[in-house]
Amino acid sequence: MRRTAFIAIVGRPNTGKSTLMNKLLGEKVAIVSNKPQTTRNRILGILSRGEDQFVFLDTPGIFRPRNSLGDYMVKAANATLQEADAVILLADAGREVTEVEQTVIRYLKNAKKPALLALNKVDLYNREQIAATIAAYAAFHDFDAYVPISAKNGTQLDELLKECEAFLAQGDWMFPADIATDQSERQLAAEIIREKILRTTDKEIPHGTAVVIEDFSEDGNMIRIRAEIFCEKASHKGIILGKGGANLKLIGTYARQDMEKLFGCKVFLDLWVKVKENWRDSQRNVVEFGYRKDDYN
Repeated sequence: MRRTAFIAIVGRPNTGKSTLMNKLLGEKVAIVSNKPQTTRNRILGILSRGEDQFVFLDTPGIFRPRNSLGDYMVKAANATLQEADAVILLADAGREVTEVEQTVIRYLKNAKKPALLALNKVDLYNREQIAATIAAYAAFHDFDAYVPISAKNGTQLDELLKECEAFLAQGDWMFPADIATDQSERQLAAEIIREKILRTTDKEIPHGTAVVIEDFSEDGNMIRIRAEIFCEKASHKGIILGKGGANLKLIGTYARQDMEKLFGCKVFLDLWVKVKENWRDSQRNVVEFGYRKDDYN
């Protein structure tokens, strides 16, 4: 009999949720960076093995929102938590239990939802530190399992999947066996471009950018993409462009390489940078850029 489950991966920003999902799937469906609040939408990743299908839900990090975009991200995380059959709470293996984790734990208790604790970045701490962190979490909640891992290095991920098997229930699969995500190619392209902006810029600039795919068309063995990058200030536009357009060219090169690997064909990428002042503070602009709160009612 086939089995399946929707499993949400939740936690604070920058704990490695997207890295964990990509490692579990064996391919990249969520963008990653060393900057917090990289993930803005719920990202769905599908792992089909034998008769089992794990549907992982990567969520934006849970934090206190400061603008309309932040409101959207927190709503996406909370809605995913409620919709999931089970939860992986991902936390740093050497850090204390914060109010964010306590909030998730309170929800798990009230909803009586099965959950395991995955303690990430174990390569940075010794056994005593990890044991102390497990004990601290166990004092707050009796998790179904406690699994120390390194999402970056792939350490203990087989054990994590084995523990997740307890969450599976008999039932028809929701997705075909040969797909890894429900995101469209346009969505994947936009996220790849945003990831490269995160890589090549610093400070507040990455969080003030949005990418809109204006054209996505196939031309023989080539995909042609025209994308607009929106930022919040004219000075930010200059930084994204770089001297003589050098940084924008770098963003385009990195993005095109990833897209060609993902799509399996040549990609022609045409990037434009525009200014939309303080767009994150405007609910209308947030919606226009594809972050619709109605998606998580």
